[in-house]
Amino acid sequence: MVETKKSLGIGEMVRLGLVLVCYAVASCAVLAIVNTFTAPKIQENQIKKASGAMKNVFAEADDFSPVDETFIASNAAILLSDVYLAKKNGEVIGAVIQASGPTYDRAKIIVGLNTDFTVSGVQFLENTDSPGFGQKASDPNFVLPNGKTFYDQFTGKSAENEFLLNESFDAITGATITSRAVGELVNESCVALKKVLLDN
Repeated sequence: MVETKKSLGIGEMVRLGLVLVCYAVASCAVLAIVNTFTAPKIQENQIKKASGAMKNVFAEADDFSPVDETFIASNAAILLSDVYLAKKNGEVIGAVIQASGPTYDRAKIIVGLNTDFTVSGVQFLENTDSPGFGQKASDPNFVLPNGKTFYDQFTGKSAENEFLLNESFDAITGATITSRAVGELVNESCVALKKVLLDN
C-alpha cells in the first residue's frame, strides 16, 4: 500500500499562520522590552568609551567642548561626527573627531589633532574586521616592525600632507584593505579637524 501525504485544509493553514503570527508578535514584544532596558546602558557605555578615547588622544586636555558644525567627508561612505575642541586651562590645544566607515568590514575611530596640525593620537572605538588580520589594527598588543602599534604610528606625524599607505604609515601584513581604509579615516578626520582649528 502506497502512503500519501494529506494536504492541509484551509482551516489548518489558517491556524498555523495564526500561531506563527503569535510567535512573531511575542518575539517582537520581548525584544522591545529588552531594548528598553538595555539601550540606555549601551549608550552610556558608548559615551564612556568615547570619552576615554578622547582623553587617550589628548591626555593633557582638561575640557572637551563640542563643536556645533557638520562635516561631510569626500568619501560618502565615511561618517564624521562628534567633534570637540580639546582645551587646557581654557585655551584650545587641539580638536578631536569621530570617524566611522568601511574597512575590510567596519571601524570607528577617534582622531586628535594638535594646533600645529600634528596628530595627537588615534584610538579605535570599534573594529569588526577579520580576527588575526584586520583586527590587528586595533590590537594594543600587536606591534609592527617599526616598533609601534598600527594606530600609534600616526601619533606625532604632520597632517599637512595626506597619509599614504607604505609611504607615511606601514600596512599590516595580510590586512592591506584594513590598513588603507583606516588611513583614509585618519585623512578625512584631519581635513575636518584642520578646518575646526583654523576657525577656532
